[in-house]
Amino acid sequence: MDNNRLILAVALSIAILVGFELVLPKQNRQALHQQAAHTTQTTPPGAAPAPQIDTASAGTQPVAIPSPLSAGKANDQRIPIDAPRLKGSVNLTGARLDDVVLRDYRETIQANSPQVRVLEPRSSPQPNLVQVGWSAAPDSTVKLPDSDTRWTTDGHGLSPASPLTLSWNNGAGLTFHVVFSVDRNFMFGVEQSVQNATGAPVTLYPWARVSRGYTPAVTGGYLVHEGPIAVVDGRLEEMSYKTVQSNGASADGVGWSAPQAAPAAGAQPEGAWAGITDKYWLTAIVPSATTAGTATYRYVPNAGAGTYQIDFLASSPTVIAPGATGSSTSHVFAGAKEVHVLEGYQASLHIADFWKAVDFGWFAFLTKPIFYVLDWLNTVLGNFGLALLAFTLIVKTLFFPLATKSFRSMSKMKLLAPKMTAVRERHKDDPMQMNKEMMTLYKQEGVNPASGCLPMLVQIPVFWCLYKDLYVTIEMRHAPFFGWIRDLSAPDPTNLFNLFGLIPFDPTVISPMLHLGVWPIILGITMFMQQRMNPPPPDPTQAKLFQIMPLIFTFVLARQPAGLVIYYCWNNTLTVAQQWLIMRSTRLGGGRGREAARPVQS
Repeated sequence: MDNNRLILAVALSIAILVGFELVLPKQNRQALHQQAAHTTQTTPPGAAPAPQIDTASAGTQPVAIPSPLSAGKANDQRIPIDAPRLKGSVNLTGARLDDVVLRDYRETIQANSPQVRVLEPRSSPQPNLVQVGWSAAPDSTVKLPDSDTRWTTDGHGLSPASPLTLSWNNGAGLTFHVVFSVDRNFMFGVEQSVQNATGAPVTLYPWARVSRGYTPAVTGGYLVHEGPIAVVDGRLEEMSYKTVQSNGASADGVGWSAPQAAPAAGAQPEGAWAGITDKYWLTAIVPSATTAGTATYRYVPNAGAGTYQIDFLASSPTVIAPGATGSSTSHVFAGAKEVHVLEGYQASLHIADFWKAVDFGWFAFLTKPIFYVLDWLNTVLGNFGLALLAFTLIVKTLFFPLATKSFRSMSKMKLLAPKMTAVRERHKDDPMQMNKEMMTLYKQEGVNPASGCLPMLVQIPVFWCLYKDLYVTIEMRHAPFFGWIRDLSAPDPTNLFNLFGLIPFDPTVISPMLHLGVWPIILGITMFMQQRMNPPPPDPTQAKLFQIMPLIFTFVLARQPAGLVIYYCWNNTLTVAQQWLIMRSTRLGGGRGREAARPVQS
């Protein structure tokens, strides 16, 4: 094999794959859409229609959302949340969701590790919460509930079978209600309503907010997005914490509008959504698919660590006639980014591209199907590690014809090695003539020097997408294999440099490179075995480089997810077995048969 071409091809392939994720810009943020011109009218049964207002001015005047939440109080009254997959409480102060814990997930693989908390009160070290409410026009004198409002309820808890209704009267003829519901997974329903007992119509705008009062430690790099996220008009909008912080309170809004035309028969409009995502968790607000509005990323540099906000404000007012009730419905997602759960909500609640909360990247057209295959194999085999091994076997079977052609070409190149060396020596001072005679030699012997690279080049995208799946999908998080591998998404916990735990100290405190587990060592051995099956490079420099490649890859992959290393080990083992069988069947590797016996012609 022409090793110069092999090295160049591999380097270019890796550069292209990484470049797509690292260099190409994210999708451009959308300009604000024109606000809808219609006004929502609500009228009690049998009453006269509500007075019309100037929708052109009411729909476009600046309407402010209340300032960031207060710090919270020690004597906040709470109502418990009890659902199959989450627990927590609703805070009656401010009618906010600020206490949600996931029953199925823990911080670490230890059985006594704390359960993952996705929403926390403002008074906690890492506040993360959701609040809803109403805004009025700047010149309005309507008294509205705020972050310190004490709501009342006659309910004793929130569960899938028991919604929770909160109430507050402003003392001036308006009674506000918030009805929370929760399903069996991670979605809350929120219905806000206002009863107007005054003698005049009231114009209000519903709003919702996701608020995070700290800057989390993000993974960084190009593998996964963490921070503000939205899908607007079918396009993914992402922003980093750093960008939001630099823009501050002047950050542009990301707007969307309700469908202007009726959907096709039997179809439903798909609504937008916006929130803050972590690697595995998501908090998002999902307005009604028929509600026009604007989502705005903001950073408020208050006295603490600062607050990141995703604010949604309806662009069309809700005009509530005297004696009428106006309402607004939305949803709040607070939970784990399980692919099938997100897709279920996307279908049932008509949420546009909700699955994109999982960062499958630019190669989602390949990464996502590979995840489906792995997930299905896991349901069949009961172990994601076994699913990885089975998936590798499937890939090897699909690429077997290509690998057969490649190995035969490599074997022929091995037979041609003495003649190739002679040509290089004879024309070492005339590169053009050397290349000409080499091409003539390839043509005479029917050898394609690039064909040996094809299996490797074809499998690089598969390898990359598998890496993404292991890194970003929560289904792989804390997935055990066998023995000491209890989390396929984490590095092999064993370490050669402390004699695999016999010496009680952590060498990585000295240098992160001082971590070399059992599986990475096995990887190095399988790479060495595979290397021995290939013809050695005629150039001594290249030969030395190839000799140290297994050692380099051993250390590079030592800190990568154990599932990826196991995949690579199994892939190398299958490659060695496959190559040995092909070479044996064609009599190319043992010096027998017509191919081995036929002299090489110059």
